Amino acid sequence: MNSTIDQLKNKRLLWQASQVSGAHKTLPSGFDSLDAYLEGGLPEQGVVDISSPIGIGELRLLLPSFVLRQQSSQKLLVFIGAPARLNAPMLAKMGFELSRILIIEPKNAKEALWSTEQCLKSGCCDGVFLWHQGLEVHQAKRLQFAAETGEALSVVLRQQQPMSFSLPVALSLALTPCPEGIKVTVTKRKGGSLSQPFTVNMAQTWPSLTRQPTSSNIVPLPRIHSLTG
Repeated sequence: MNSTIDQLKNKRLLWQASQVSGAHKTLPSGFDSLDAYLEGGLPEQGVVDISSPIGIGELRLLLPSFVLRQQSSQKLLVFIGAPARLNAPMLAKMGFELSRILIIEPKNAKEALWSTEQCLKSGCCDGVFLWHQGLEVHQAKRLQFAAETGEALSVVLRQQQPMSFSLPVALSLALTPCPEGIKVTVTKRKGGSLSQPFTVNMAQTWPSLTRQPTSSNIVPLPRIHSLTG
């Protein structure tokens, strides 16, 4: 009987109440509003599923948490299958040590998933960013297990598309752009409740990428067209 229980534990098929406290540890995201809604920040380990258009500031929202991780552990941060070249000066300005940044350009989705799994369970990486069209349930389970094994966090970014099933991940967020920054919808949170969509104001950290509010007493002047004879 005990051997059967041990086998189930080893395969992560048996849940224990004692696992809850460790499974839901968080680290600050760098944005107070996001931390408030997530009750502390992003999870320390596991898989975070992000549904977002490309280039709306999704990395600027997620990366500050990984700066803290890298500074405390000196492990690698890995980017796999990025849709464009990463901005090294921006990463350095945020506080990343560029020598501990690893970029992998896989040939296909299968290779990307394999690389992500190996990085996560190696114990050498704090975080792994993966751009993917969308995980299947069994793929998400493998990455979640690998992340827990290596005590790492994987962020899987995909284009916005409807899903008919819920992935077995630690956290799922849907991101959309808004004038003040990014609107966030929490679609799944392991061990926590969901919330109404909320806005993460990025005007203070990235003022050039947000629209500043205008005073209500400012009236735009009509455009004057010159006439030529």
